Amino acid sequence: VQLVESGGGLVTPGGSLGLSCVASGSVFSINTMAWYRQAPGKQRELVARISSLGSTNYADSVKGRFTIAKDKSKTAVYLQMNSLTPEDTAKYYCNMNTFSGNGYWGQGTQVTVSS
Repeated sequence: VQLVESGGGLVTPGGSLGLSCVASGSVFSINTMAWYRQAPGKQRELVARISSLGSTNYADSVKGRFTIAKDKSKTAVYLQMNSLTPEDTAKYYCNMNTFSGNGYWGQGTQVTVSS
């Protein structure tokens, strides 16, 4: 199973980016899908998570600006990021966890917010 992320890049402050993550291979019984991020010199942190029932939770720093969504038929998860600030600069990682306790990570995609 591989998680392939796309959509990162360079954006100016106040701009928007959308990230995508698609699972290839056989992934069954997904429980949660999430996006994490890690900035240089900092720990990886949860950005947003969506459950199998569609409930979501967000880091306080991104509430009202970021939106997580999923496409169960494609085993895909998305992150729409609006009103980006330089503090959002990080490598963003996709994560999926199954009900049986298996966890999968993507390779990460870089998001840089700079003028």
